Amino acid sequence: MLRTIFRLRTFQFCPRKLQVEFLSLRSLFSSSTMAKSKFEYVREFESHDICLPNCFIVVRVDGKGFHKFTEAHGFEKPNDREGLLLMSKAAARVMEEFNDISCAYGQSDEFSFVFNRDTNVYKRRTEKILSVVNSLFTSSYVFFWDKFISRKLKYPPAFDARIVLYPTVNNLRDYLSWRQADAHINNLYNTAFWGLVKAGKTKQEAEQKLCGTVSSDKHEILFKTCSINYNNECELYKKGTMVIKKLVAKGKGDSTYNTVYVPLNCDIIQDKFWNDNPQLLNTELDTPVCREITEECQLVFVKTKITSDEDVDSNKKKTHKKKNRNPQRRNHGRAETNGVKSED
Repeated sequence: MLRTIFRLRTFQFCPRKLQVEFLSLRSLFSSSTMAKSKFEYVREFESHDICLPNCFIVVRVDGKGFHKFTEAHGFEKPNDREGLLLMSKAAARVMEEFNDISCAYGQSDEFSFVFNRDTNVYKRRTEKILSVVNSLFTSSYVFFWDKFISRKLKYPPAFDARIVLYPTVNNLRDYLSWRQADAHINNLYNTAFWGLVKAGKTKQEAEQKLCGTVSSDKHEILFKTCSINYNNECELYKKGTMVIKKLVAKGKGDSTYNTVYVPLNCDIIQDKFWNDNPQLLNTELDTPVCREITEECQLVFVKTKITSDEDVDSNKKKTHKKKNRNPQRRNHGRAETNGVKSED
């Protein structure tokens, strides 16, 4: 009897048997097995909206309750320069993360991000693009707050976001023209309104004074009542900010380049801007190269270091090849190790 038990124990501790049992045990806890658990059926309740192909994807981020937010944080009226620069900084951070964003236009408490029409970021899933862009913009706004505004952040800001698809270049340009026209209309009214308030009018009296007025009337009110020539107002306030990418030499005569994000306060309704920057609408064209960093480059994010002029062209070619790569994590479609679920 004892001999039989000893033989059984010897068989159980056989290295070959142990190896088989160990492999079987490990398979029970592998990520692939975990991902195929009996609970995985709940994924069938998920739905994914896909952005139509061959369309420009525009994500517009807009401040939620910013009238209250700006009052609580003492923003200057009608425009707070530091607050607007903070918005542009947050937008540049989003552009740094997504190589497929060709440009971004912002005014007041909103920013619109234009994705190339051939982008395949997140397989063009609406909720994924929307949530990542919005959350990154919001967190960047909070992260860079202290660098632009000396006042303490009293409570977290909130932004909503939406996605709109534009099938043609003309549709996209008309959208951006609409946003800039909106910036002009709102800024003219706000400049006149707060000019009257600062001149001694109550808010109600200022509203009544401006009720039914057209653009020329507001110009006259500003000039006669407030001694303000609207044409001399800051372009940042009148035209908003268009952020684009450029390659800039690190120093004079230097052959090393950095990718920077440049804020431009210019007219984007007329053809001149688009003729000067054709790469924004055509991904086959190269990013323009500037030989020096000018004062307009207020938002500089070092992204690519190129050691020579010859490498500039090769780097651009690599960028074109990688333009559809996911800017976030690269493990879509497979489970991670250690039992961590794969990212959708």
